[in-house]
Amino acid sequence: MSPIVVDLSKTSLWVSLASITLNPLLWNVAARREYRTHWITALCGGDKYRGCYAIAAAIFGMGLVRDALFKAALGAQPTLAALDAAPVRAAAALLVAAGMLLVLSSTYALGITGTFLGDYFGILMDERVTGFPFSVLENPMYVGSTLSFLGTSLWCAKPAGVLVTAYVWLVYSVALRFEGPFTAMIYAQSAAKASSKLKPKAAKKKKL
Repeated sequence: MSPIVVDLSKTSLWVSLASITLNPLLWNVAARREYRTHWITALCGGDKYRGCYAIAAAIFGMGLVRDALFKAALGAQPTLAALDAAPVRAAAALLVAAGMLLVLSSTYALGITGTFLGDYFGILMDERVTGFPFSVLENPMYVGSTLSFLGTSLWCAKPAGVLVTAYVWLVYSVALRFEGPFTAMIYAQSAAKASSKLKPKAAKKKKL
């Protein structure tokens, strides 16, 4: 009988997967509603920056819970002897380090409002960020997070963690299909409004 490498009977595994699913779902729903109704801004006294910082704190907190649930799930899963080796742990450490570098450098490049959905609050960036890590990856934060999941799974020698990592990337890929076009729409509408404000001024100059 072959050894079990992924124990699907463990509730902690399914709780972890649910948390991974809910995180981007909740923040996307909340942010889209904010864009249309400004409900978070209203709860924060009409200050859009406070609103953005509030959702940033919520996203960060949910991320901590997600990571804790993931580690709890790994602890309840079988270990694979083939992964419990020095070369694998070395590769795992490099993956975690690379993941953290991408996440932290992305946050530094974008700032708090740029990282945590500020554009949904009307806090737009003046220009597209093209420096590292955006010079090498289009979505470095999601890639970095996925690498961290994979590195942690390999470090703990847990095949279930590798399976969860694949699911993490699937969830992020789906989220990007919604986030990308919506963000592009926000900036397109902002550009259109700015252009419409300039046209009357140009017309007045011609009359003079």
